Amino acid sequence: MARQVLLFVYLLSLSSVRGQVSYSIPEEMPKGSLVGNIAQDLGLDLKRLKSGKARIYTGDSAEYIELNKERGLLLIKERIDREALCGQTMPCALHFQIILENPMELFRVTIEITDINDNSPVFEKSEIKFRISESAVIGSKFALERAMDPDVGVNDLQSYALSPKENFNLKIKNQPDGTKLIEMVLQTALDREKRDEIYLILTAVDGGDPKLSGTAQIYVTVLDVNDNAPIFSQPLYKSTVNENALKGTILGQVSASDADRDGNGDIIYSITNTMDNVRDIFDVNANNGEIMVRGQIDFEKARHYEIHIQATDEGGLTDSCKMLVDVLDVNDNIPSVNVLSMSKTIIENSKPGTVVAMLNIQDPDSEQNGQITCSINDNLPLALKSASDHFYSLVTDTDLDRERESGYNISIMCSDEGSPSLSSSVTLTLQISDVNDNAPVFERSSYVASISENNTPGLSIIRVKARDADWNQNARVSYILQDSSVNGVSVSSYVSVSADSGIIHAVRSFDYEQIKDFQFRVIAQDGGSPPLSSNVSVKIVIQDQNDNAPQVLYPVQTGSSLVAEIVPRSAEVGYLVTKVVAVDVDSGQNAWLSYKLQKATDRALFEVGLQNGEIRTVRQVTDKDAVKQKLTVVVEDNGHPSRSATVNINVAVADSFPEVLSEFTDFTHDNDNLTFYLVLAMAVVSFLFIVSIIAILSVKCYRWRRERIFHKSGANLPVIPYYPPFYADVGGTGTLQHVYNYEVCRTTDSRNSDMKHARPSSDSIISLDTSGTHTLTHVQREKMVHGYPDTQVRFKLSDKKACPITLCYRL
Repeated sequence: MARQVLLFVYLLSLSSVRGQVSYSIPEEMPKGSLVGNIAQDLGLDLKRLKSGKARIYTGDSAEYIELNKERGLLLIKERIDREALCGQTMPCALHFQIILENPMELFRVTIEITDINDNSPVFEKSEIKFRISESAVIGSKFALERAMDPDVGVNDLQSYALSPKENFNLKIKNQPDGTKLIEMVLQTALDREKRDEIYLILTAVDGGDPKLSGTAQIYVTVLDVNDNAPIFSQPLYKSTVNENALKGTILGQVSASDADRDGNGDIIYSITNTMDNVRDIFDVNANNGEIMVRGQIDFEKARHYEIHIQATDEGGLTDSCKMLVDVLDVNDNIPSVNVLSMSKTIIENSKPGTVVAMLNIQDPDSEQNGQITCSINDNLPLALKSASDHFYSLVTDTDLDRERESGYNISIMCSDEGSPSLSSSVTLTLQISDVNDNAPVFERSSYVASISENNTPGLSIIRVKARDADWNQNARVSYILQDSSVNGVSVSSYVSVSADSGIIHAVRSFDYEQIKDFQFRVIAQDGGSPPLSSNVSVKIVIQDQNDNAPQVLYPVQTGSSLVAEIVPRSAEVGYLVTKVVAVDVDSGQNAWLSYKLQKATDRALFEVGLQNGEIRTVRQVTDKDAVKQKLTVVVEDNGHPSRSATVNINVAVADSFPEVLSEFTDFTHDNDNLTFYLVLAMAVVSFLFIVSIIAILSVKCYRWRRERIFHKSGANLPVIPYYPPFYADVGGTGTLQHVYNYEVCRTTDSRNSDMKHARPSSDSIISLDTSGTHTLTHVQREKMVHGYPDTQVRFKLSDKKACPITLCYRL
């Protein structure tokens, strides 16, 4: 199949429209047929077709051509019928655009569709009937219907032939508009008496190779005496009509006359167009010749019409004329805005002039009605620029900032210059994608928080908060503790910060007495690439708690020595006996100390200064006052709750040291006698308890041994260890499973003597010996110690062979 390829590339004023390619192909090519190598003809690389997402844009037209991006070829997508596509219009061409993205480019492609001889001439009516008077003179003309051949050029209808040629001859006249008028001319007179019907064959032949033809049957009925044919007043009429004219609108009137009278002079008008849709749009009044609108008139589909009108009398004689109708345009089409390509997002650091979208804007109206003006809404960093006829580019006009405006709704308004003006609009949405150009910013310039000492590790202290004006990952803030030291120790051993929330936690329990406050810095870092950061200072203040009791520095308390303050009997009122000196390591009101006299042998004799802790006499000392005076002073701080410490002070009211010594020696002997009797009573009770335990254990061990012997003597069976039911529990539920401890301590002071009964031990002490050797339990008294000032008595019951049970007593 022959194919002609025409290629010409030209540069337009704007770079978005790159060039144009033209091809020529015959119609009726099968699907998949090659049209041309568009990549080669445009000088494009195949990779560019793929990366640019190359596609064909045809607007509202049908897609007959497809693009093979893998090979860079244009192929037939649908069978092309030139006659259905263009009718009689020549030349017939397909126009479309090839669009590429990244960067956006536009190429125009024109494909001319050439005609092939694929249609035979066809008569609309296969039978043509005439009623011709026998008196018709030689040379009378009878108009014939033309055959229809949708092909054009040499393939169009070329000639007609009529057979037989006894009575009629065929005459073809070329019209000024290029059409042909076919007439059948009478060449011999008709004689109804000889032949009242004549059958003829009209053949139409086109100029194709091979030639194609079509035929129609002509039936001639010979009539009597109608020797005048109708004659139109003029061969050509002209008229105009607005598009969208209402049905019934009168365009004009044609008129024909017939010299005959009566029935032979009656004329009937008809439209004889057969090659187009004229008869669907226009109609003629058969009686008076008025031409009127019958269908829809659209200036955008056809701007001119040619109406062929025939006048026929009762004798079958005819005459013909035509009316030329010019359609006047009406502004009835709004501009159409088609988005060829659109970037939905654009980064905020895009340079001015970046193409955002490519548009195709058309108005099928003519002249002023088809002139279009487009604009976009105000206050946008965008501009609409004309790329070429009917093509526009939407580009950035100024710098973008996502933090100022994250997106735009772009309204594109297009209006024509008709009267009244028609307009249309389209709204595009453009999102601005983020760039990490903002560092996190803390809500405060610095943070100060306080926490009480003795806090629980992990306690939340304060939350730092930073915000990032960016979006998504670029605005995701993480918090980091800046490395520093506090008193020579890393700050991370004091506090930690949550990377997500910014909450600062205490890592350890703070002690106000060791550290009062400390400072560090927290870094806020976003998730951009590269990340941006900022930091802020945080100060933690430790608040004091009343966690320290007062400490008595004087008088010094000793456990073994006896210290006494001596007050002479001659002491006056306000005599300074001694001074209690105490300190509190807390601070503030937690360290404010007060002194109170809690107990005294004689409360009326001494008093303690509330603030200074000085012990003074309240009255004059007399001979009746006891020599031994004991005072208990409470030192209390001012915390909430308060803490206190006590100190015991021995005071001797005497004038000489021997008197004091003899008095305190008697007191020591009295305490020794009391402690001795107490220890003796505890020893007797413990001895009786131990004897009872030994008796019970002896009976139990005896029974267990008998059952063991019984099992070993039966049928020479292997020895199976036997566990007595009452001793099987080694987990703390059997008999006598606990260790009991008693402790009695004796000192020279009866008030310091003490007896303690310790709680049972949780350890299991009952077990079973399966070695086969059994010994009854016995009592060993390990140690009895008598001493002064302390006396301890300990007993231990143990049998490690048969029933290993240990009992311990401390007296």
